Amino acid sequence: MTKSQGMFIAIEGLDGSGTSTQADLLVNNLNKLKRTAFLTKEPTNNLIGGLIRGTLTKDWQASPECLQLLFAADRAHHLDRMIIPALLKDKTIVTDRYIFSTIAFGSVQCDKIWLEEINRRFLLPDITFFIDVPASKCIKRIKNTRNQFELFEREKVLAEVRENYLALAKNKKQRIKNTRLL
Repeated sequence: MTKSQGMFIAIEGLDGSGTSTQADLLVNNLNKLKRTAFLTKEPTNNLIGGLIRGTLTKDWQASPECLQLLFAADRAHHLDRMIIPALLKDKTIVTDRYIFSTIAFGSVQCDKIWLEEINRRFLLPDITFFIDVPASKCIKRIKNTRNQFELFEREKVLAEVRENYLALAKNKKQRIKNTRLL
């Protein structure tokens, strides 16, 4: 990709940590500052994203490896159709989840090195903010807002995912800022 003036920002965190809220607030504030910003998310709302969502909500079953390959396919489509064209037009893109969600969540069930390999050719964000909220707090929030839990939404699993995110944040090449809200 040719270098542009656009900026690519990812917001990451556990389910129930507030990534959607923070991503929305960031886009609104950037637009108030006259920086053209767009909000997107992964999984996307396209066909592949629907298969992923069906697996997460337990309406459709896929092996852990199949799920991760779907995430990679969804991401490739997302980059080609939305993110890269917007960046080339000097827009700011804020995504609610991206590669680091795949690695942090996916490595609970799949090999981390394999996950990194299938995602290594994808564009890295200019900066990623990890919204660090304890798993127990996330589970309480989910209980208060929904009737059922999704695939990874168990306190022990989310605690492991949080540790995976914290390990990723230690790698300076990843450009992840740990943002503890609570």
